[in-house]
Amino acid sequence: MATCKIKRGDTVQVITGKNKGKQGKVMKVDPKQGRVLVEGVNMLTKHAKPSAANPDGGIIHQEGFIDISNVMYVHNGKPTRVGFKFNGDKKVRIAKSTGDVID
Repeated sequence: MATCKIKRGDTVQVITGKNKGKQGKVMKVDPKQGRVLVEGVNMLTKHAKPSAANPDGGIIHQEGFIDISNVMYVHNGKPTRVGFKFNGDKKVRIAKSTGDVID
């Protein structure tokens, strides 16, 4: 896969699927699989046995991975595509809609 344009800590918006329109912060990026874990998006139900960490067991709700192509970076409250450009000799991410440097 090409260079990953979404990084951990970015705010993204889901653009397709059952969670379309939801926004959240990226908690984890898996560049080899091309997936991201977004806070509060794609909530899954997991049945857990009692253990030392969770003595009661029960039903746990947690986030699931979604494909990186289904999210867009949010810049100034609006979703935008991300591009790269060289600022001097340093490669930086830019928001395509405004041309502003992201990081």
